[in-house]
Amino acid sequence: MTKPALQYGKLAITTPVVLAPMAGITNTAFRRLCREFGGGLYVSEMVTSRALVERTEESMRLISHHESEDIRSVQLYGVDPKTVSDAVKMLVDENRADHIDLNFGCPVPKVTRKGGGAALPWKRDLFAAIVQAAVNSAGDIPVTVKMRKGIDADHLTFLDAGKSARDAGVTAVALHGRTASDYYSGTADWNSIATLREALPDVQVLGNGDIWSAGDAIRMMRETGVDGVVVGRGCLGRPWLFADLQQAFDEYQRDPNSNAAIEPVQPTLGEVADAFKRHAELLIEFFDGDEARGCRDIRKHVSWYFKGYPVGGDFRDQLHRVESLAHMDDIFGSLDRDIAYPGELAEGPRGRLGGAKACSLPENWLDSQELEGKQRILLQEAELNVSGG
Repeated sequence: MTKPALQYGKLAITTPVVLAPMAGITNTAFRRLCREFGGGLYVSEMVTSRALVERTEESMRLISHHESEDIRSVQLYGVDPKTVSDAVKMLVDENRADHIDLNFGCPVPKVTRKGGGAALPWKRDLFAAIVQAAVNSAGDIPVTVKMRKGIDADHLTFLDAGKSARDAGVTAVALHGRTASDYYSGTADWNSIATLREALPDVQVLGNGDIWSAGDAIRMMRETGVDGVVVGRGCLGRPWLFADLQQAFDEYQRDPNSNAAIEPVQPTLGEVADAFKRHAELLIEFFDGDEARGCRDIRKHVSWYFKGYPVGGDFRDQLHRVESLAHMDDIFGSLDRDIAYPGELAEGPRGRLGGAKACSLPENWLDSQELEGKQRILLQEAELNVSGG
């Protein structure tokens, strides 16, 4: 059995696991932390093509990579073929990326109501033009696409979009098994991922949705036949998940039918605190040594890291106000570092949840799959710095 791998142009990713871009999360600091635990492809936060072309300070920060990142992977979002082309050309000409991913999966209402994100593939010609423009400008740099099933159950786009992306010359297509209307609710539809895999035998297909453990990843591989998996919310506050994934795929490579149990990382409370501090240190480095900013940023991760551990509300409140590494050490000084891993209490869904909702769309968006004049103007307002997929 050939070791499962993703081949992105000249790039061989020997562990077929991709870290999903998440705004405010998958910056250089978090990517480095995850890579310390296991292999895979670690993608940057999403950056909008317009902001990148305009070279805004934040967009340039978002595409920065640490020297240790051997594959510089950037996720780009755009709604206009020319702007996307210009952004890709900039990344290539200035040698800022080794791989470019295009985001068509954002379900956030303020994006979809303008026709962007997961709403955009409904306009087939526009979707095809954007992908083709990116591929043409990328040259030898591999381009991939990440998308959702469609707008809702009655307006699915993933099969047409997948075939269009393949025809444009993308290296891989990743599908989140939810529609925009599903948002992050319910259970991801892995059957749709299997359907796409079957429909696109001549391009790599990856599956995304409800991978909370290494066991879930292997199960998705077996049930859908995908070439790899995309992991998003499951790793929030759990960078050691990539160690589990590494171990699981090493065993899968040895025997795809093996039912041998892996030994998942089960960190003590002290080990969680150490990972949390390491994350904060990397954030401070990412923010050019600004300790206060790094500590403010790590606060959003508190509930994820300490989920299930009996630390109490006062401890969490203190960490939500942490101001420096020394302050963090003081807070951690009261911890019983030997408290064992709490099992299922620390596992399962985390991050965005929320119920299904009607997808906000421009007026008459669903009347035609061709882009109309007024819609073209409105679409330009959809290029916002938000995340999702």
